[in-house]
Amino acid sequence: MASTPLSARFALLAFFSLSSLFFIYKSRRARHLRLASLAASLRGDEAARRGKVFFASQTGTSEALARRLHGFLQSEGLAFDLVDARNYEPEDLQKESVVLLVTSTWEDGRPPPNAEFLARWLSESADDFRVGSMLLSRCEFAVFGVGSRSYGEGFNAAARSFARWMRSLGAFEVLPVCEGDVDAGDVDEIFRAWSRNVVQLLQGEFLAGGPPFSKSEDGALVGSVEEYESEDEDEDEDEMVESEVVDLEDIAGKAPPVKLTVGSRNGGSNGVKKTAANGNMNGMKEMVSPVIRTNLEKQGYKIIGSHSGVKLCRWTKSQLRGRGGCYKHSFYGIESHRCMEATPSLACANKCVFCWRHHTNPVGKSWQWKMDEPLEIVAAALDQHIKMIKQMKGVPGVKEEKLLEGLSPKHCALSLVGEPIMYPEINSLVDELHRRQISTFLVTNAQFPEKIRTLRPITQLYVSVDAATRESLKAIDRPLFGDFWERLIESLKALREKEQRTVYRLTLVKGWNVEDIDAYLKLLDIGEPDFIEIKGVTYCGSTATSKLTMENVPWHSDVKAFSEALSQKSGVYEVACEHVHSCCVLLAKSDKFKVNEQWHTWIDYEKFQDLVASGQSFRSTDYMAPTPSWAVYGAEEGGFDPHQRRFKKERRHGAAALSR
Repeated sequence: MASTPLSARFALLAFFSLSSLFFIYKSRRARHLRLASLAASLRGDEAARRGKVFFASQTGTSEALARRLHGFLQSEGLAFDLVDARNYEPEDLQKESVVLLVTSTWEDGRPPPNAEFLARWLSESADDFRVGSMLLSRCEFAVFGVGSRSYGEGFNAAARSFARWMRSLGAFEVLPVCEGDVDAGDVDEIFRAWSRNVVQLLQGEFLAGGPPFSKSEDGALVGSVEEYESEDEDEDEDEMVESEVVDLEDIAGKAPPVKLTVGSRNGGSNGVKKTAANGNMNGMKEMVSPVIRTNLEKQGYKIIGSHSGVKLCRWTKSQLRGRGGCYKHSFYGIESHRCMEATPSLACANKCVFCWRHHTNPVGKSWQWKMDEPLEIVAAALDQHIKMIKQMKGVPGVKEEKLLEGLSPKHCALSLVGEPIMYPEINSLVDELHRRQISTFLVTNAQFPEKIRTLRPITQLYVSVDAATRESLKAIDRPLFGDFWERLIESLKALREKEQRTVYRLTLVKGWNVEDIDAYLKLLDIGEPDFIEIKGVTYCGSTATSKLTMENVPWHSDVKAFSEALSQKSGVYEVACEHVHSCCVLLAKSDKFKVNEQWHTWIDYEKFQDLVASGQSFRSTDYMAPTPSWAVYGAEEGGFDPHQRRFKKERRHGAAALSR
């Protein structure tokens, strides 16, 4: 009788084992039949419901990728419609059989504006117990996200949210959310791998067992889509070079591909190796990836080491030809033909709408790259700058004496691109420039207040104040930091502590930041700068990353009107200088820089170098110099040096241009 309970236990164990195997088989069989049916319905069967390729895009990147995917699906005989999320009725989702979504992530982890309604409908439906968890049970889906890892927790947050909401409503996720990072420069390659996997799934190539994805606690698929990169990939693809300039936010779909090689399934965390995607060296990546380097070099930049750059300014070329200097020549007396424009950090913490570099530089909130030595950067920058000056020899109009002077730079504008004070050794770099008797004009975007506080004396230190309110600053600068406004305020406080010359740089964009004079006055009270440069935005063409048009560019008369109004309301600053050609006006503190009714906005550069070398403390008034009459506000010359020869290009448009 004792054996009876034991037999019963074995029988019960066998029953549960067979039941488990049966349910596993049924689950796999159901998935097989589901995907087989899906593939059949999409393989050119017009009678069946067509799939949808959605794009949620603000700058155009996700839309471009979605169009590529749509074309690829069509070429494979799979019937899909391309849909702008803005024009879609979310109630129709329950009728869809397949949904493929390509989405970027906008501010604060939200979806782009064109997908806000769709996202809100999904979110509310997922949280509404009355809707139920089977609303989208007929729908299979996959999501590809395009984002920047520099945004931290917000990286591809919209893509993950869309997938979570769809799963909550019963939709079946056929591939895990694939996250592309524009900062890595390999979005194009990752998207192509993901697209191939989508097509293979739809065509039934993964049906026999499928890829080894597992489910997380919330039902999300977990796995690496790159593990299924084809081993037949063309070996020469990594040698491709893009022939056109690529904006960083538009790098997806245009960038030269990064070679992916498939390793052993057991040989690493994901079995994929990337060769030189970011120039990894000694365990630290280089700031300038091959993609970014290619595009910056096509714009005339000379890349120095792994994170610095130098470029010949158009005003340097102009004064070499005796055709006038930049506004700094008029306002501060620099010699434009002896000025080097450079940066020790191509990376920035903002993505300003008026960025005249079109975001072809990297972004970041902290230094995370291989670092070059400051003395090496200065030496290499000067070497490259002098080579570019030498190349001007023989250019029509270049004056020999100016060319010879240009071979000995006396000024350095650390404002080329990016955020110079992100460079950890910025003080040592500035010291080296001063040791070489080169003055420094450093511009910061007011996101690193502690860096400003620890800066040693700069000839002239700028803070960009691109807007006067939190909302407008967020819209214009598109900062990476969540506490961007607090960082701006702390940066202005840090600026006030400086004893050398300080400047607020205001860039006026019509329709964005020209109505807030009272708000600007409050910011002036915080930083109390010596000068305020007010300049109209430079139009650099509309791109996927900037929708500015000529309508946003103020006339010089608009800049003057704004400057005069700000001066009058401040009671502290007066309009001191202007440079009509640059659409720029300078305000200065009259109690410091107006001596006996004469402005002293120019700089005694030799005196500054002597003061720095002395090691003693000194103030901005210790190295000021008189401003020439032609540079003063309202002068007939409009800030143009009369010792230069004015040159105006003959511009012809329309029929006049064709008749030449």
